[in-house]
This record gives sequence, structure tokens and C-alpha cells, in this order.
Amino acid sequence: MMDISKSDPVVIVGGGAFGLSTALHLSRAGFHNVTVLEKDTQIPPRSSAANDLNKIVRAEYEDPFYTDLTIKAIAAWKTSVFAPHFHQTGFLHCVSGAAPDKARATLDRFQASAEQHPAMRPHVVRLDGKAAITEHVWQLQSGTLEGWRGYLNRYDGYAHSADALVAVHREASARGVRFLLGEEGDVGGIIYEDGGPAGRVAVGVRTRSGRVHKARLVVVAAGASVAKLIPELASRVVAKAWSVAHVQLTDDEASALRGMPVTYARDLGFFFEPDPKTKLLKFCPMGAGYVNTDKTSGVSLPPQSLEESGFMPADDEDKVRTLLDHTLPWARDRPLVNPALCWIADTSGSDYTIDYVPKTGSSVIVMTGDSGHGFKMFPIAGSWVTDLLEAGAEQPIARWRWKSAPRDGASGDWGADVSWRLGETKEFRDVKPPGAKL
Repeated sequence: MMDISKSDPVVIVGGGAFGLSTALHLSRAGFHNVTVLEKDTQIPPRSSAANDLNKIVRAEYEDPFYTDLTIKAIAAWKTSVFAPHFHQTGFLHCVSGAAPDKARATLDRFQASAEQHPAMRPHVVRLDGKAAITEHVWQLQSGTLEGWRGYLNRYDGYAHSADALVAVHREASARGVRFLLGEEGDVGGIIYEDGGPAGRVAVGVRTRSGRVHKARLVVVAAGASVAKLIPELASRVVAKAWSVAHVQLTDDEASALRGMPVTYARDLGFFFEPDPKTKLLKFCPMGAGYVNTDKTSGVSLPPQSLEESGFMPADDEDKVRTLLDHTLPWARDRPLVNPALCWIADTSGSDYTIDYVPKTGSSVIVMTGDSGHGFKMFPIAGSWVTDLLEAGAEQPIARWRWKSAPRDGASGDWGADVSWRLGETKEFRDVKPPGAKL
């Protein structure tokens, strides 16, 4: 373990999924001087990608590394703190008849992963055509499901993300973790001192109001805004967004869809069973996402206000309408409510970055790059920080190490090789509604 005692002050910047999980795992490991600083006045933070009704918990990947990791996460989802928020409803994974070859090939690789893994194999059923699909997912019988084929994996499901964050906040607080929110938690920068030949050493953080919080270790889990505190990451971690919106259902309509699996057409998007409290049916159209590149610096960061992201681009709405037409045509023309762009920290290859910031004397850890598949790891993500502390000065998992080389190409091409992303990345400024503030 690095030279840190369980009583040394640890500051975590960010109260989203990665920050909360880290706080919980540090407290479980015996660290008893842990403080989480969060600029929002609430947990979950409104800017957090996890401040949401639900997130997919899917175990199968093209990469066995993340498959095995998610198997561990699902086991942890079934433990006391997390179990009330995990719903193992299954995952219907398909393409429509109009899907491009890239989507079909990606589906086939995911299906092979599920069928070959011993934990998932008994739960997987191949499905081809409407009759086969509705035999297992009767809630879709009114849809055309035109050309649909794929598989159903009952091992998978989803989690209620906002509620899970609230539960972990409560548990971490009960274990002695301090939370400073709002102005008290709005970190403006990390305070460094000269560390000699090794570089600089963090000794704390300073809030924008000028208050100093001393720390032996600073963990930066600031989501899509991570480059504001660690500018060296701006060339490796990009703020990127995908859109979400909802359809409001009646009590009877929501009850009729209760228990249905997460339904995903790779070329269109996905949706979940309705939220039992709000009766909202959440939709996420698929695509390559959106960046908000500053024309001067070339860095993509989230817009300054949440209100600027409160819309769904027109092309995405078209995908949602088509998805509804294929699956739940009775809701096709309903208004889409609570639309938003959901900003995440994205890496070009979808690997997380969990490592010491170079030349900081192991005093700063960055935990970022969720890349759209981080929340499913919520119950175990914080253990990666305690593992790193145990490992010493080098991250033992090579793919999660700090990467210093600049990215190739412009932000518009960012992540284009990731197989599940179809189409081209677009600039936020090009899709924002007319007259909207940038």
C-alpha cells in the first residue's frame, strides 16, 4: 500500500456514482477521515449521469475482461445496500430489419459472449421474428417488430440509478463519511506543493469560496467535468452526451408493462419497464453521441448550465418514434417529456481511467472514463481505488493506466471505432434548439 494511514484525510471530489462508491469502499476498508465534496446541493447531483431513473446492467461484452467484471458487479447488486434497486428483468437485445451491417455484427458478438459464458448460458434464448419474441416478451405483441432478431438474456436487467445513489450516500454517511455540498463542496482546484525530483504533491483542495480542505490523498471523480481539475486529461477524456426522454403512462398502462425486459434495438435505441413511482417510460436513442468542443482550446466540456441540455435532438426523436412504432405503437405519438442530454466522461476505447496522476507522488487518483458503461459497476467501482492503494505506485490493470499520448484526430471522430456506436459524433452547437444559449 502507498504510504497512507487509515486516519489520514482523504478528499473525494464528486458525489456521483464513482465518487460515492469510492467513499463507501474506503470506509469499509477502515479509512475514517473521508470527505466527499460535491458542488450541487443534493445527492445525487443533478449533473451526474447517474441522476436518472434507470441504467442497463448487462453482463455480456465483446471483451471478456468487462464481462467477468460485470458478473462480479451483478453479484454485488444482490447484496443488502444495492438489492432494493436492482431489477433482474432480462435484456432483449435485437436489431431491426433495417439495421446496418455494423449493428448486426456487434449484436452477433454480444450474443456469442452471452451464449458462451457459463453464468449466462442457461439464461439466453435466441429469438428470430415477432412470434418468437412475443412468446417471451408478450408486452410487445402490438408492435410490428419488423425484421427483428436477436436474443433474450434473463441474467441481465437494470438498476434504479438515482435511488441507488441515495442509498449509498445514506450508508456512507452512517459509516462516518462527511459530505459537503453546494458552495462548501464546489472545488476550484487542487493545492500542490513542491515534491522535489518526483514533481508536485497534493496537500488538499480549495473551494471556489476560498476554503481549504487538507488531504493526504485526493480522488477526483468529477464525471464529464474531470478535465477542469485535471487539464492533462483533456486530450484523453472527452465530455460526451447521449439523449434521453420519457413517455408518461397511465397507471394501467404502466402495470401492463411491468416486468418486461430492457428492450434494445441496436440501430434505434432502448427502453425500460415503466418506473413504478412516476409511471415514466424512459427511452434512449442510439448513435455516436454529442461533444461540446471549445473552438479555442479544442476541449469538450459539458455546457455550463443544466438548462442548456434540456432537449432531445430531432434525429434522436425520430429514432424514438420509430422504436415506439416497432414495439409499442399505441404510444408512438405521445409527447416526449423530460428530455435531456446526459453528459459522461468518454475515452476513445471505452476503457476506464483509474490511476495516479503522474508526477504527483501518488497523492492524486483520477477515477474517470465511464464511457457509458460505468454505472453497472457501481457496487464494486470503489474497490478499484482500494485495490490501487494496495498495489502501490502502479495500476496493475494496464488498460486502466494513465495514458499520456495525445489522441489522434478531432473530437468529431472521437470513439468512432467503438462497435456499439453507430453514425458520426455531432457537435452540441449544431443540434441545439434555435435561440438556445451556449
